Amino acid sequence: MIFRKSQCGRRREKIFSNICILPSLAGVMIFFIIPFGIVVRYSLVNNPVKKEYVGMDNYKALMQNDAFRKAMQNTAFFSAIAVPLAVILSLGLAIILERNIRGKSVLRTIFLSPLMVPTASVVLVWQVLFHNNGTINQISEMFGREPVDWLSSPKGQIAIIAMFLWKNLGYNMILFMSALSNIPKDILEVAELEGAGGLYKFIHIKLRYLSPTILFVFILSMINSFKIFREVYLLTGNYPHNKLYMLQHFMNNTFNQLDYQKLSAAAVFFSLIMIVIMAVLMILESVFGKDVES
Repeated sequence: MIFRKSQCGRRREKIFSNICILPSLAGVMIFFIIPFGIVVRYSLVNNPVKKEYVGMDNYKALMQNDAFRKAMQNTAFFSAIAVPLAVILSLGLAIILERNIRGKSVLRTIFLSPLMVPTASVVLVWQVLFHNNGTINQISEMFGREPVDWLSSPKGQIAIIAMFLWKNLGYNMILFMSALSNIPKDILEVAELEGAGGLYKFIHIKLRYLSPTILFVFILSMINSFKIFREVYLLTGNYPHNKLYMLQHFMNNTFNQLDYQKLSAAAVFFSLIMIVIMAVLMILESVFGKDVES
């Protein structure tokens, strides 16, 4: 009798929990899964009106598009440079601020302040700094160097990477500081009593406990790197220098041309790439942090 009551109680809890998550599931279905299914369908037809199935023709045309290849190349280069720098530098800042140094709270505030600055204001500051007659060139001329047209040359990538790091390091740093504070102190103390040095403790203990946070920060930084279009667009417009033409520029310009098939094929292709990258990162994290979780 008691067993049946407990079974009924568990069944009611299960039904109640399922009812509670129904609104979230409905939201995911309506705003994510169904629209993505429509995008996949558009990528396989000739146009939204006739909707004649053309198979992979839209993807083949996309791969042969010079603008798409240039946008993918520039986006991949930017992410390959900016994302690892954002992870490594923010982890280094977190380790430095973890110690008892003077002015720790002030430094934290300074690194977090870019999050409170609107994007338009950030772009205005960068225009003042990197304009052809801006502050950077004026300082360079004082040392006898020729001015650089930062925003209309390949060197504009340096300005964009610097902007990305300046805006994202503070938040990543806070995440790493929180993870560092959750590392068991007794393990570090035992390692110190055994004669382990700082480098050994960092590589063999801290990094292992930080692996989930490193994965999260890496994914978050990668997502933010794809949002750099806002800043580049405000700095240079729809058609910037070839080295600054990002995937979002291609998407935006294709949307303005109402070429939904090409836009849908690019969105699906990009989604598949992101799924593969995140799957690889999760596998690496599970392998690296397996002994910590156990």
